[in-house]
Amino acid sequence: MSMKAQAISHGAATIVNAIALGKGAAFGVDLSTKAEVTLTDEPTVITGEITSDPTESTMLIEKTVTRVFQRFNVEKRFGAKMRTWSDVPIARGLKSSSAAANAVALATVAALGETLDDLTVVKLGVEAAFDAKVTVTGAFDDACASYFGGAVVTDNLKRKLVKRFTLPAGLTVLFHVPSRKAYTGGTDVDRLKLVKPLVKIAYKEAQKGNFWDALSLNGLVYSAALGYDASAALDALAAGALAAGLCGKGPAVTAVVSDEKVDLVKQALQRYDSIVLQARLNHEKAKVIT
Repeated sequence: MSMKAQAISHGAATIVNAIALGKGAAFGVDLSTKAEVTLTDEPTVITGEITSDPTESTMLIEKTVTRVFQRFNVEKRFGAKMRTWSDVPIARGLKSSSAAANAVALATVAALGETLDDLTVVKLGVEAAFDAKVTVTGAFDDACASYFGGAVVTDNLKRKLVKRFTLPAGLTVLFHVPSRKAYTGGTDVDRLKLVKPLVKIAYKEAQKGNFWDALSLNGLVYSAALGYDASAALDALAAGALAAGLCGKGPAVTAVVSDEKVDLVKQALQRYDSIVLQARLNHEKAKVIT
């Protein structure tokens, strides 16, 4: 017996990191993660492979399959084998976990021949992220931005999608991606809660639709709290970026740039020891592809 499905979900970037406040905001980008899930007749045997980064832990994608199986009460009937492919760098703050969980959850539901509403799929991935200990807040904001595209404002503690926005055309997203990794599970949460009043200001701006001011403020605040040098973000702003700041818990920095300023901002970021990735805003929803 073998039933198989594939699904795709896209990357995302931070507007407001939810760790300090329990509320956040994020927006979708056109980096993507594809997942293939094959059901087997070996109950409880769930194995995964991250083809784009084989040394990374597969705990999250395995826990995601388990959550979907439990939802449909089939954990004693099936096992699963899964693979993911991604151009979202892992553990740099670019929402690789949210994209993977969304894609795996969707593919597993499809492989079972079942359907679920979108937010239920997202929440299964969030629960799996807690199970795998790869999140502090559940990253519901990141998961929604990855799944739905556009910009989202969320209450992570209540798992509530507060607002969704369509973003303007003519914008490019640049990511300054250092080689080092930083895992959310190792974040000093108590230290980040010290900046809660400032993050609250950024969140209020995001609710008003002032995403780029919110992103820059959030990035500077979290950089200070986490001990990151904010020079790359400040140089991007000086070169003409509409917004720039730490993405997630870092170490990547996001810069949102009007298309005509891309070369100038890219040159500013390339002065640092990093890769500079270029992406577009994404408004496409996650979907099953086979």
